[in-house]
Amino acid sequence: MDTSDIKYIEMRKRKARRLSLLFRLFWVLPINKKKVTFSAFEGDGGFGCNPRYIAEELHRRRPDLKLVWLLHDPTKDFPDFIKPIKDTTFNTVFHLATSKVWIDNYRKPFGTLKRKKQLYIQTWHATIGFKAVGLYRGDAFPEIARLVSEWDSNLADFFLSNSEYCDRVYPKKLLYKGPTLRVGSPRVDPLINNKEKLHAQIREELSLDKDMKLVLFAPTFRGGNQQGQKQVIAETPQIDFDRLIKVLGEKFGGEWRILLRLHPQLSAKLDEMPLLSKDSRLIDVSQMPDISEIMGGCDLVITDYSSCAFDAAFAMIPVLLYADDVEEYVKNRGQFMWKREELPFAIADNNEELEDNVKNFDLDKYLSAVHEFINRNEVIEDGHASERVTEVVERII
Repeated sequence: MDTSDIKYIEMRKRKARRLSLLFRLFWVLPINKKKVTFSAFEGDGGFGCNPRYIAEELHRRRPDLKLVWLLHDPTKDFPDFIKPIKDTTFNTVFHLATSKVWIDNYRKPFGTLKRKKQLYIQTWHATIGFKAVGLYRGDAFPEIARLVSEWDSNLADFFLSNSEYCDRVYPKKLLYKGPTLRVGSPRVDPLINNKEKLHAQIREELSLDKDMKLVLFAPTFRGGNQQGQKQVIAETPQIDFDRLIKVLGEKFGGEWRILLRLHPQLSAKLDEMPLLSKDSRLIDVSQMPDISEIMGGCDLVITDYSSCAFDAAFAMIPVLLYADDVEEYVKNRGQFMWKREELPFAIADNNEELEDNVKNFDLDKYLSAVHEFINRNEVIEDGHASERVTEVVERII
């Protein structure tokens, strides 16, 4: 590490020690045995991802519980049974220090402390994914990211898992050696259980005909934990959307619209996805709180390296990959977790290949490949993950 990296890490350690001291001061307050504190995407996320579906199931079973959600923008829409709280340092420490249960899909602030009688379930924001994470990043894994990851993993009582694969890679991927809850992904539950409802719901919300065909384009974010400050980069997609809509109509029939969705940590900074040109057939849904509600109503999902591809596949939704910057991405993030031949997805790195993959798409072959992937990696996604997590929380409470 150079001098600037060493100074940055020392600064972060000093900040962490001050935060830990604040937690100890708040420990004079009693734990509210009926309070559960949620968060998502480091405060950038609204009511979505795995924590959302655990919260809904928990409220259904235990309406007497006090559910709190920490985030940057507490004006975002939440149901009445959730209290959104702006995640200032004071608010965050107070609610974490006095809650019986924590549920989060991202790392807690470096320096966070947890009491012995509290439960921390780390849902993470992906189970099976493409991108190298943790020690799999090799030299691209910054020291500060290692320190933050180790700190948070040591706090957690459980990480959620959906497979033998996850249990096997978590020690190196998430620097976590504790017990997992191999229960599935709560955010996949609605994709399996509520497809018909979500199909009608998204078209009604967007004022579209009930027979309109929808494809979701949801690329991941560029950047991540690099040396020093976290970078989140928005790139203009290079897909020829006009060409894509045309070939989709020719292959599958019907009228098509493309829904565009930024990663939550980008949508917190940008209103919509940057485009080369506007088109009324392209509808930006980045500000909708939860990708599962959107994806469950779509006929096709296109992404690059987002784990939403696996979520969709496990619900038997067709998926195609478009990745035109593989070399640059690997350079910044490290090698991918999978070889191409191990995946059930057709991959394109230019518009010609994407068009060919649409033309040659065979649903039966795709579903067969998905089932083979599920069996090989001992994946459990049956629409009951939220229930299983909630049962654990209920036992602790």
